[in-house]
Amino acid sequence: MGIQINGTNDTISAADGSFVGDGFTFVNKTTAQRNAGVSTATGAAIYNTTTNQLEVYSPAGWVVGAQEPFVATGGTKDTTSRSQYAVHTFTSPGTLVVTSGSATGEYLVVAGGGGGAGIPGGGGGGAGGMYTGSTSVSAGGLYSVSVGNGGKGKFYAAAQQGNDGEPSVFNSISIPGGGGGGATGNVNGRSGGSGGGAASGGTGGSGSANIGSSGGTGTQNYTGNGGGGAGSNGSPGTGGGVGSGNGGSGLSSSISGSSLYYAGGGGGSTNSNAPGNGQGGAGGGGAGGQYPPATNGTTGTTNLGGGGGAGSAALGTGANGGSGVVIIAYG
Repeated sequence: MGIQINGTNDTISAADGSFVGDGFTFVNKTTAQRNAGVSTATGAAIYNTTTNQLEVYSPAGWVVGAQEPFVATGGTKDTTSRSQYAVHTFTSPGTLVVTSGSATGEYLVVAGGGGGAGIPGGGGGGAGGMYTGSTSVSAGGLYSVSVGNGGKGKFYAAAQQGNDGEPSVFNSISIPGGGGGGATGNVNGRSGGSGGGAASGGTGGSGSANIGSSGGTGTQNYTGNGGGGAGSNGSPGTGGGVGSGNGGSGLSSSISGSSLYYAGGGGGSTNSNAPGNGQGGAGGGGAGGQYPPATNGTTGTTNLGGGGGAGSAALGTGANGGSGVVIIAYG
């Protein structure tokens, strides 16, 4: 029997099994105990302490009769931007803490974008890797989150590759940051979540499978190449100093309730007049600089994981990549 009688006036009818009285509790069982020998007669009921829910046996097997509401805290919690969902947005390190119930949550993890190089024909930074999926979360769970910063861009005189972006992490899922852009002396873009664009004549960095794309590769002098985005490779420059490559496009997600692009690559720079500078990819990629006059690259957008644009000649500075974001949603 799955019911304990509590009240002094409680009775059970032998004719139809109905209960009449002033109080009762269901027998507590773990899932293992339930499976080991609880009555499987239709209508048998228990309170499952493994899942914290009332279960009733039916011809289809054990089904949920009632369960605790799902409650979680952490990050910035929004219950209005997406109909019938709670959305937790993390822009800095934190923890998703589940205090009751269980649910299958969606997640979006975007790492920090790579920094652009500062050189004539410098490469744009690659976007931070972008990854989406779903996972089960339940009461008592502590799900750690860290959010990657964008990589630092480099000054023209340093003639160095831009720095890589930092990874973002949700629980056991770690996504790498974007690769830095290439510069004279280190002409290749760096590999990462998405690869950094190469300087003139170099090879673009590789992106990571399923989370980013490669940086642009070119053969033209003084013409930078775009950093890779989550959705497409960075573009190569077209040559002559007046056609630097655009950053690769990011990908869109509606996890927060609005469709937004994330993880766009940074644009390459040029040493000739406009319209030579490469544009940033959709999803926060920064544009490259142009010359003359010397201009810096544009910073990747904060919390979109965009790559930084490359800086142009004569004191132009490669821009920093944008920081990433982690978003968890459940309904």
